Amino acid sequence: MKVGEQVGKKETIKNIINNNDGIAKTADFIAEGLTNYDVANLCKEGYLERIKHGYYQLAEQEDIKEEQVLATLLPESIICVESALFYYGYSDFSPRQWSIAVPRTFSRTRLHIDSLATKVYFVQSTLFEIGKTSGDFNGVQLAVYDRERTICDCFKYRTKLDNEMFNKAL
Repeated sequence: MKVGEQVGKKETIKNIINNNDGIAKTADFIAEGLTNYDVANLCKEGYLERIKHGYYQLAEQEDIKEEQVLATLLPESIICVESALFYYGYSDFSPRQWSIAVPRTFSRTRLHIDSLATKVYFVQSTLFEIGKTSGDFNGVQLAVYDRERTICDCFKYRTKLDNEMFNKAL
Protein backbone atom coordinates (compact mmCIF):
# COMPACT_ATOMS: atom_id res chain seq x y z
CA MET A 1 0.00 0.00 0.00
CA LYS A 2 1.33 3.41 -0.91
CA VAL A 3 1.88 6.11 1.70
CA GLY A 4 -0.65 8.43 0.02
CA GLU A 5 -3.32 5.71 0.07
CA GLN A 6 -2.60 5.05 3.75
CA VAL A 7 -3.01 8.73 4.65
CA GLY A 8 -6.28 8.87 2.68
CA LYS A 9 -7.61 5.81 4.48
CA LYS A 10 -6.64 7.21 7.87
CA GLU A 11 -8.43 10.45 7.05
CA THR A 12 -11.51 8.51 5.90
CA ILE A 13 -11.52 6.45 9.09
CA LYS A 14 -11.09 9.56 11.23
CA ASN A 15 -14.09 11.21 9.52
CA ILE A 16 -16.24 8.10 9.92
CA ILE A 17 -15.43 7.82 13.63
CA ASN A 18 -15.99 11.53 14.25
CA ASN A 19 -19.37 11.33 12.49
CA ASN A 20 -20.38 8.43 14.76
CA ASP A 21 -19.62 10.09 18.12
CA GLY A 22 -16.22 8.46 18.52
CA ILE A 23 -17.18 4.82 17.88
CA ALA A 24 -17.64 3.20 14.48
CA LYS A 25 -18.66 -0.25 13.29
CA THR A 26 -16.81 -2.30 10.71
CA ALA A 27 -19.89 -1.93 8.49
CA ASP A 28 -19.42 1.87 8.56
CA PHE A 29 -15.88 1.48 7.20
CA ILE A 30 -16.94 -1.00 4.52
CA ALA A 31 -19.76 1.32 3.41
CA GLU A 32 -17.10 3.97 2.72
CA GLY A 33 -15.03 1.62 0.54
CA LEU A 34 -12.53 0.33 3.10
CA THR A 35 -11.87 -3.38 3.59
CA ASN A 36 -11.56 -5.60 6.65
CA TYR A 37 -7.88 -5.88 5.72
CA ASP A 38 -7.50 -2.07 5.94
CA VAL A 39 -9.15 -2.02 9.37
CA ALA A 40 -6.97 -4.89 10.63
CA ASN A 41 -3.79 -3.19 9.37
CA LEU A 42 -4.68 0.11 11.00
CA CYS A 43 -5.30 -1.74 14.28
CA LYS A 44 -1.87 -3.39 14.03
CA GLU A 45 -0.27 -0.01 13.33
CA GLY A 46 -1.89 1.39 16.45
CA TYR A 47 -4.07 3.92 14.63
CA LEU A 48 -7.35 2.17 15.53
CA GLU A 49 -8.32 0.54 18.80
CA ARG A 50 -10.83 -2.29 19.01
CA ILE A 51 -13.47 -1.73 21.71
CA LYS A 52 -15.43 -4.89 20.99
CA HIS A 53 -15.72 -7.22 18.02
CA GLY A 54 -16.74 -5.01 15.12
CA TYR A 55 -16.48 -1.69 17.02
CA TYR A 56 -13.52 0.69 16.90
CA GLN A 57 -12.27 4.05 18.13
CA LEU A 58 -9.19 6.07 17.26
CA ALA A 59 -6.25 4.98 19.41
CA GLU A 60 -5.10 8.60 19.81
CA GLN A 61 -8.37 9.87 21.25
CA GLU A 62 -8.99 9.90 24.95
CA ASP A 63 -11.17 7.14 26.25
CA ILE A 64 -14.75 7.40 25.11
CA LYS A 65 -17.26 8.18 27.85
CA GLU A 66 -18.89 5.06 29.26
CA GLU A 67 -22.25 6.62 28.43
CA GLN A 68 -21.31 6.81 24.75
CA VAL A 69 -20.09 3.20 24.73
CA LEU A 70 -23.39 2.12 26.30
CA ALA A 71 -25.46 4.17 23.83
CA THR A 72 -23.57 2.80 20.83
CA LEU A 73 -23.06 -0.85 21.77
CA LEU A 74 -26.27 -1.50 23.70
CA PRO A 75 -28.86 0.99 22.40
CA GLU A 76 -31.72 -1.36 23.31
CA SER A 77 -30.80 -1.37 27.00
CA ILE A 78 -32.53 0.76 29.63
CA ILE A 79 -30.80 2.25 32.68
CA CYS A 80 -32.42 0.79 35.79
CA VAL A 81 -32.25 0.12 39.54
CA GLU A 82 -28.92 1.34 41.08
CA SER A 83 -27.92 3.56 38.15
CA ALA A 84 -31.43 5.02 37.89
CA LEU A 85 -31.51 5.67 41.65
CA PHE A 86 -28.26 7.62 41.34
CA TYR A 87 -29.52 9.48 38.25
CA TYR A 88 -32.67 10.63 40.07
CA GLY A 89 -30.73 11.60 43.19
CA TYR A 90 -32.23 8.86 45.37
CA SER A 91 -28.76 7.53 46.08
CA ASP A 92 -25.51 9.29 46.98
CA PHE A 93 -23.56 6.19 46.02
CA SER A 94 -22.17 6.34 42.48
CA PRO A 95 -22.48 2.79 41.13
CA ARG A 96 -19.25 1.09 40.04
CA GLN A 97 -21.13 -0.61 37.25
CA TRP A 98 -24.03 0.34 35.01
CA SER A 99 -27.33 -1.31 35.93
CA ILE A 100 -29.14 -2.02 32.69
CA ALA A 101 -32.32 -3.84 31.77
CA VAL A 102 -32.63 -5.89 28.60
CA PRO A 103 -35.36 -8.24 27.38
CA ARG A 104 -34.94 -11.88 28.41
CA THR A 105 -34.50 -12.80 24.75
CA PHE A 106 -31.49 -10.45 24.39
CA SER A 107 -28.24 -12.05 23.18
CA ARG A 108 -25.94 -12.72 26.13
CA THR A 109 -22.83 -12.48 23.92
CA ARG A 110 -23.61 -8.85 23.07
CA LEU A 111 -23.41 -7.98 26.76
CA HIS A 112 -19.69 -8.78 27.07
CA ILE A 113 -17.90 -5.44 26.74
CA ASP A 114 -14.45 -5.32 28.32
CA SER A 115 -14.38 -1.54 28.67
CA LEU A 116 -17.78 -1.32 30.40
CA ALA A 117 -18.81 -2.80 33.74
CA THR A 118 -22.49 -3.73 33.69
CA LYS A 119 -24.99 -5.39 35.99
CA VAL A 120 -27.69 -6.84 33.78
CA TYR A 121 -31.33 -7.34 34.69
CA PHE A 122 -33.23 -9.59 32.28
CA VAL A 123 -36.85 -8.42 32.06
CA GLN A 124 -39.92 -10.08 30.54
CA SER A 125 -40.62 -8.65 27.10
CA THR A 126 -44.16 -7.65 28.11
CA LEU A 127 -42.81 -5.53 31.00
CA PHE A 128 -39.65 -4.22 29.38
CA GLU A 129 -41.02 -0.99 27.84
CA ILE A 130 -43.18 0.02 30.84
CA GLY A 131 -41.85 3.24 32.37
CA LYS A 132 -39.24 3.80 29.67
CA THR A 133 -38.18 7.41 29.26
CA SER A 134 -35.05 9.24 28.16
CA GLY A 135 -32.43 11.05 30.20
CA ASP A 136 -29.25 13.07 29.71
CA PHE A 137 -26.19 11.27 31.10
CA ASN A 138 -23.16 13.56 30.74
CA GLY A 139 -24.38 14.85 27.39
CA VAL A 140 -25.46 11.45 26.03
CA GLN A 141 -29.15 10.55 25.71
CA LEU A 142 -29.88 7.14 27.22
CA ALA A 143 -33.10 5.27 27.91
CA VAL A 144 -33.87 5.17 31.63
CA TYR A 145 -36.83 3.91 33.60
CA ASP A 146 -38.95 6.66 35.17
CA ARG A 147 -39.01 7.28 38.92
CA GLU A 148 -42.09 5.15 39.54
CA ARG A 149 -40.70 2.12 37.69
CA THR A 150 -37.35 2.56 39.45
CA ILE A 151 -38.99 2.43 42.90
CA CYS A 152 -41.08 -0.60 41.86
CA ASP A 153 -37.90 -2.32 40.66
CA CYS A 154 -36.28 -1.59 44.03
CA PHE A 155 -39.00 -3.67 45.69
CA LYS A 156 -38.72 -6.37 43.05
CA TYR A 157 -34.92 -6.65 43.36
CA ARG A 158 -34.57 -5.68 47.04
CA THR A 159 -32.52 -8.83 47.79
CA LYS A 160 -29.96 -7.71 45.20
CA LEU A 161 -29.73 -4.16 46.57
CA ASP A 162 -27.68 -2.83 49.43
CA ASN A 163 -30.00 -2.29 52.44
CA GLU A 164 -28.87 1.30 52.90
CA MET A 165 -29.52 2.10 49.23
CA PHE A 166 -32.95 0.45 49.38
CA ASN A 167 -33.97 2.39 52.53
CA LYS A 168 -32.69 5.73 51.20
CA ALA A 169 -34.59 5.27 47.93
CA LEU A 170 -37.83 4.85 49.83
